[in-house]
Order: sequence, then C-alpha cells, then structure tokens
Amino acid sequence: MTPRARTNQLLYQAELLLDTSPGSDEHAEARRMAAEEGALALTELALASLLREVTEHAGLALHDWRELLDPRGESVAELHRLRELAARPESWLAWLLSRIDALHASDGVARRTGPAAPGLIAVGSAAALGDELRACLSEAKREVAALRETSEEW
Repeated sequence: MTPRARTNQLLYQAELLLDTSPGSDEHAEARRMAAEEGALALTELALASLLREVTEHAGLALHDWRELLDPRGESVAELHRLRELAARPESWLAWLLSRIDALHASDGVARRTGPAAPGLIAVGSAAALGDELRACLSEAKREVAALRETSEEW
C-alpha cells in the first residue's frame, strides 16, 4: 500500500466508525463514546501517515507527528504550512491536536450526552465529539488535497 493510500484508508475508516450506529441498548452510550475515541485515534494515525506522505521527498529521518509539527522542526514547506495552521486556534488542525492531547490523557475525550443527573444544571449546547470530528475530517481532506499538490511539485 502506498503512503497516500494508507492516509486515505485511515481517514475513511475514521468516518466509518463515526457512522456506526451505537444501537439503543444499555451500552449505546459507551459504544458511541468508543466509536468517537476510536475515530479520533484513527485520525491521529491518518495525520502521522499524511505527514510521512507529504515529506517523502525530504528524506527525513524522523516521522513522529509531534516532532514534525514542532516549530523548531525540519524546514519543509508542507510542514511550515501545517505549523501555521496548527497555530491558529480556530483551525481544524488546532482543534484536532487539542482533542488528541485529551485522548491521551487519563480522562479521555468522549463525553456522555445523556440527560444530566438530577440536581445538575446542563449548560451550553456543545456539539458532540463525533459531529465536531466529522467537520474536522471534512476540512482536513480539503487540506490533504492541497498538501499533496504542493508535495507532488517536488
């Protein structure tokens, strides 16, 4: 499998997990949360795969996505573009990186969406992780196309 095909496969699998019905039994909420966190984990793998794919021409020794996106990292046009995107708090990549950090934390990132416990006041109408991740994946795929175009010029 080519690096490009692997990136595409991981993005597709993340979307498949998000589209999986959690069912309606007593495990539905846990199943939904597992699918969301699983899709986020696949998206992290897709990010790593994308970075490897678009930096192939540079022959880099390291391929850890955290090192590649570090501002002190290698000077490669595609990485510079992604670093700038990650620095913008409203960007899909900044959102993704913050959720990946939460995924690796002990609390995880998926949250229960059921009714609030008696005596608690529900505040806000935050979008579900799955909905936010779907939007992130859509924006990411547009960026992937642009990065591939730049990378292919090399």
